[in-house]
Amino acid sequence: MSSALTDLFPHPIVQAPMAGGVSVPQLAAAVSEAGGLGFLAAGYKTADGMYQEIKQLRGLTGRPFGVNLFMPQPEQADPAAVEVYANQLAGEASWYETELGDPDSGRDDGYDAKLAVLLDNPVPVASFHFGCPARDVLEALARAGTFTLVTATTVDEALAVQRAGAGAVIVQGVEAGGHQGTHRDNPEADGAGIGLLSLLAQVREAVTLPIVAAGGIMRGSQIAAVLAAGASAAQLGTAFVATPESGANAVHKQALTNPLFVRTELTRAFSGRPARGLVNRFMREHGPYAPAAYPEVHHLTSPLRKTAAKAGDAQGMALWAGQGHRMARELPAGQLVQTLADEVGAAKTALSGGGAR
Repeated sequence: MSSALTDLFPHPIVQAPMAGGVSVPQLAAAVSEAGGLGFLAAGYKTADGMYQEIKQLRGLTGRPFGVNLFMPQPEQADPAAVEVYANQLAGEASWYETELGDPDSGRDDGYDAKLAVLLDNPVPVASFHFGCPARDVLEALARAGTFTLVTATTVDEALAVQRAGAGAVIVQGVEAGGHQGTHRDNPEADGAGIGLLSLLAQVREAVTLPIVAAGGIMRGSQIAAVLAAGASAAQLGTAFVATPESGANAVHKQALTNPLFVRTELTRAFSGRPARGLVNRFMREHGPYAPAAYPEVHHLTSPLRKTAAKAGDAQGMALWAGQGHRMARELPAGQLVQTLADEVGAAKTALSGGGAR
């Protein structure tokens, strides 16, 4: 299996790119400096905003890092359904004393402009969510010296990633916090997600690409498990949300281990696409009625989420979290990477028969 990816960082630990202000340069730098692979999230940013964060990150570390892009989305939302949902959210807007956002604020997330920046100023690693780039895009990035990864949530998606010529595939289990990286948003598939270990085994038998495993991973023993199952590295998101370097709102960080939030669910309530978060009032009240309309619903609810966060109201925020959220540790990001690496080593020793009986 190609070592082009794992040669970039000594520990098999990838910090997931978390859009919305969590994956800031300080977090990515701390992870990369500690021997993992730090990631910036370009989602919801302008191309210039992404470029400025890359410049800032390069000033903080000389180690390899990655940048994640969202793929443009097809127009499939029913405008009438979006309007109905907007009417339902009118009470939220009144409560938070703000206006709903414009659902027609853009579909492509500045994809072409961001690609142009990455081709003009190549980064070590680039990953893609919500679909797979065309072969010519992946080839152009490879010629620029950028290693590419694409998220897949099924075997068919992983095969599509391999056919397109990506360097590796991120296999995302249903346990993962935040948005599921499905290539096509099919409401009929809601609730049909596959757990990471089952999906990893299926993808390992179907593709020859290196695999990065993602979904609910919080401990080094879990990293060792996915490595034993055929992954080259593990990607962790929720584990890094609680770190001091994370740009997550303090309320979000505290909610991960707050006994008030006992479980997670996949919901369309905040963005119109399935995403896993802590179950709160907003999710309970609006999740059952949210249409399959991304990014329209994301734009619609953006002012509500921002106002709730500013007010410190966890019941109105999108508290993205994976199923292992209660295992979050409030460690500095670099210390967390080292702790995870030590746990991987201990688990490998135990698996090889060198541990305690």
